[in-house]
Amino acid sequence: MGVAVAGTVFIALGAFWLSFTSLSTLARDCGIPADRAWMWPLIVDGVIVVATVSVVAVSGSGQDRHAARYPWLLLSAGAAVSVLANASHAIVTADAKVPSVLAALVAAVPPVVLVAITHLTVELTRHPAPRPRATAGAPSHPVQRPARATKPTGRGDEDGRVGEALRLRAGTSLTNREIAARLGVHPSTVGRWLKSRPARMLTAPPVAPALEAGADEADETRNVQERRQQ
Repeated sequence: MGVAVAGTVFIALGAFWLSFTSLSTLARDCGIPADRAWMWPLIVDGVIVVATVSVVAVSGSGQDRHAARYPWLLLSAGAAVSVLANASHAIVTADAKVPSVLAALVAAVPPVVLVAITHLTVELTRHPAPRPRATAGAPSHPVQRPARATKPTGRGDEDGRVGEALRLRAGTSLTNREIAARLGVHPSTVGRWLKSRPARMLTAPPVAPALEAGADEADETRNVQERRQQ
């Protein structure tokens, strides 16, 4: 990586120097004083360098595409001015034996290379965001945690818990708080359940077992009588 960056910087400096000398000479020929002619190539090629860096920075920052329009506009304008100026200087100063088109193409190479190599240099020196490292001994795949059990909230479940609350109140001496702790609800909920039921449901002892026992005794008596009649 270091060798690649060094090579791109060296090529960029060479392209900049060739373009600089051509543009400064053209500026002097166009009437700009010699002590200030060197500023014109700095302005033209400096726009190319700064706009290229800006395009890469905006593109890698995740901003909207519209944010990169202005840097691209500056890059295109600077590259166009530099290429045309270098080509014009080559056409004017080239030897008569050399075709004007060939001289213009040769002179246009440095500014084009300057744009491309500056972009490459910025790409090579840009540091990507570091990825989070896995801790030592941690599994590489996400751990599947068991899902928490959720209590059903349907109407049937509520009726079942109401019935259980009634049974506990009628058959035990538990308080509303203790019944609520068993059923996993608030004590006020148990109080509301018990309040909405008739009082006889809270105090009357269960009669189903007694009725079943009485029915069994009646059946047994009836069987004994039938055997005696036979």
